[in-house]
Amino acid sequence: MNFNIASLMEDQAGLRPFQRALVFPSSRDAAGNIAWTQLSFQQLNALTDAYARGLAARGVGAGERVSLLVKPRLEFIPLVFAVFKLGAVPVLIDPGMGRKAFLECLERSQPTVLIAEPVAHVLRQVFRAPFARVRLNISVGTWGGLSLAELAAPGTEPFAAVLRSQEDEAAILFTSGSTGPPKGVTYTHGIFHAQTRFIRDLYGLQGGEIDLAAFPLFGLFSMAIGMTVVIPEMDPTKPALADPARLVEAIQGQGCTQAVGSPAIWKNLGRYCEERSLTLPSLKRMLMFGAPIPVWMHEQFSRILVDGAQIHTPYGATESLPVASIATREVLDTTQHLTSAGAGTCVGRPVPEVQVRIIGIVDEAIADWGTVRELPAGEVGEITVAGPVVTHEYKDLPEATALAKIREPLPEGGSRIVHRMGDLGYLDEQGRLWFCGRKSHRIQLADGRTVFPDQLEGIFNTHPQVYRTALVGVNGQPVLCVERQPGATASDEALKAELLQLGARFEQSRKVKELLFHPSFPVDTRHNAKIHRLQLREWAAGRLGQPIEYRPKGEV
Repeated sequence: MNFNIASLMEDQAGLRPFQRALVFPSSRDAAGNIAWTQLSFQQLNALTDAYARGLAARGVGAGERVSLLVKPRLEFIPLVFAVFKLGAVPVLIDPGMGRKAFLECLERSQPTVLIAEPVAHVLRQVFRAPFARVRLNISVGTWGGLSLAELAAPGTEPFAAVLRSQEDEAAILFTSGSTGPPKGVTYTHGIFHAQTRFIRDLYGLQGGEIDLAAFPLFGLFSMAIGMTVVIPEMDPTKPALADPARLVEAIQGQGCTQAVGSPAIWKNLGRYCEERSLTLPSLKRMLMFGAPIPVWMHEQFSRILVDGAQIHTPYGATESLPVASIATREVLDTTQHLTSAGAGTCVGRPVPEVQVRIIGIVDEAIADWGTVRELPAGEVGEITVAGPVVTHEYKDLPEATALAKIREPLPEGGSRIVHRMGDLGYLDEQGRLWFCGRKSHRIQLADGRTVFPDQLEGIFNTHPQVYRTALVGVNGQPVLCVERQPGATASDEALKAELLQLGARFEQSRKVKELLFHPSFPVDTRHNAKIHRLQLREWAAGRLGQPIEYRPKGEV
């Protein structure tokens, strides 16, 4: 069997040649009406073949690293699949992480082929070291290298995907850097196959459905399943600024059955729909990931979605996805009541074939599973994951790999890699996984006790005038940072008193005596949703006039 992930695209082109594969906004007329451009599966596969022929003619082959610095556009997915077809390794770095971190990631990955926007070709003229090994420059614009029109090589014979095994390297995907320095995660073709199968089966995805891919990389999975992928009119590096009117236009105009992206996008869409009493009847499901989804958002979209459609929130990370999942109905019927009492956030039941175990909290590397202390149900520790979607390394970062990976001997012989999520949580008696916060964000109080932020935040987040909270530790003191709901009217003094009264109802939240109001939390660069707690803690320390004296091990 050929495990080259590009073979899945070839299969779909054979199964549904004339179905739309990719739809992209191209222009608007004087009246503001949008025009869409599109490729059928047959056309997309033909364009992929043309790019693959052009790259092969210029010596690009198996194992070669290809940096793709391309904004969402009609040609992006054909370019990615062309690189896969050759057995070459696409390197995908989020430019939203900031120029310095971006260039550092690029230099570490050492690509020999650059396919990029003209602005990236300008960067390589100024910052030469990150591009030192590049031998072939291709531009998706009008300047900087070989054009896409020049790259595409004509031909009538299909370009068959190069034979790849499950273990062969497929891609290097960089983490966002929101919880530490960005790291390149090595994906194999087998992992991509497993992820595609898991996502399809977990949510019942069907070929012929229509996916609004507000997180464009997810569109690769949808397309491999046989879904039409609609790329909305938005800047994916700034999801919180996506225009909800244009998202509604895309969902309604294209009849989207699924929408995928971070909660920062759907926050604005939900408000827009409620203000106009809009529902979105074409949607069968929404997938939200990148940060915990607040209960009020589940409640909001239970009114906007119809006929049993729900939000699904997959839990995982770049290093292992998906791990678990939960849907709106279970949140509203069961787990929200426990979250509001300090249980943490339930992220659902582990995906079939993925083994989740909780181990004792250790900041140092663990070389062998035989040395870990596995915890029973209900006890908070570090979440570990094993299974077909677990990545084995951070590329060229052996120390980071050692801190995140544990080798586990198997009874039948050999061994496997267990990934340490860096998250804290526990399994309940029903087998559900609960998230309690990042390991590096746990707060060690002056009296020696440990506090897990997500558990306490679930209590305070129930206040109707609170959008979200973040508990940070300042020299052994828990400090609750509060971001208000838009339009909240209570004064600082009144809201603080109400929150302290709310916290006094539960033993673990009675420890919180200090509250600070922040206008807008700093967030991660990829999803614009995950709170950047280390920055927030520095802010809180400054407001309190207390320079940080203590940092937990493992904190960057």
